[in-house]
Amino acid sequence: MTVSTQLTLPGWLQGPRGRGLMMAALGAIAFSGKAIVAKLMYKLGADAISVVGLRMTMAFPLFLVMAWWAARQAAGAASLTRRQWWQVVGLGITGYYLASTLDFMGLQYISASLERAILYLNPTMVLILSVWWFRQRVTGMQWAAVGLAYAGVAVVWLHDWETAQWAVTRSHELSATEAVTWGSLLVLGSALSYAVYLVGSGRLVQQIGSLRLVGYASIVACGLCALQWLLVSVWTQGQVGSVSGLPWQAYALSALNASACTVLPVWLLMRGVQLLGASIASQVGMIGPLSTIWMAAWWLGEPVSPQLMLGTAAILAGIVLLTRAGSGVSAQPPTRART
Repeated sequence: MTVSTQLTLPGWLQGPRGRGLMMAALGAIAFSGKAIVAKLMYKLGADAISVVGLRMTMAFPLFLVMAWWAARQAAGAASLTRRQWWQVVGLGITGYYLASTLDFMGLQYISASLERAILYLNPTMVLILSVWWFRQRVTGMQWAAVGLAYAGVAVVWLHDWETAQWAVTRSHELSATEAVTWGSLLVLGSALSYAVYLVGSGRLVQQIGSLRLVGYASIVACGLCALQWLLVSVWTQGQVGSVSGLPWQAYALSALNASACTVLPVWLLMRGVQLLGASIASQVGMIGPLSTIWMAAWWLGEPVSPQLMLGTAAILAGIVLLTRAGSGVSAQPPTRART
């Protein structure tokens, strides 16, 4: 008798659409997990500089492989011009280095659920920047969608304000409510920085391809994060960015952050976009905030209230309306490697 050891997938996962849905959903959940990992590392004594430094240093070899593979796939394509290389550097600074640093700094003061809610304002910020830079015309439905999304963030922010003692990890001399305010501004700056990246990368993506752009820009960000880590540690004489006293669990969490929450989701979401198209893949990415709420409650003990769920629902509804109103902005950028 022959025993078959071949893994059989459910029928709905065997077609390209089913596999695309699974990959897009897993990618969105994995991206959302980085906030949970960072919070757990903060509880072990790490700070934002060491978390970012460890994450990007460990991710560096993986991004090198991605860049090598992208260059191999683009064999025969035109080499990047000097102008394009400078654009890659600039996008690496805004899209991955600055956005990541501000994001992890903000996570020290606010809940993982509020952080994810603020980051999901990216499409609205892209729309506003497009109006400012390119004089893009905006319909009344688009403005209504933007208003709904920001109202949802306000509701989630008030939830954090009322449960601030759960959100703050490293408040230093700040009160809990001051810390929530400061953390929200830092993450808002992260979202704005990434929105600048999205607006600025549109034409370059078409010229060199998304995989090459992500690989090259991420390598730039890794180098900057490592340099920042070194300079801050030296400047503060090891008071900030030190990892000497961290337990082995912090390094294990950082390895998980670099691989499963940074590099792997990039590939999963890219494959999801290839199989589903950008529009459907971005809609599947809406599972991100909901998975963050669940993981934060399970792993961090963050409270879940009707107010939190209502605010999250308003944000997601606003982004869906904005996408369907023809803004051309994805709710979850398929090549996002920072969150």
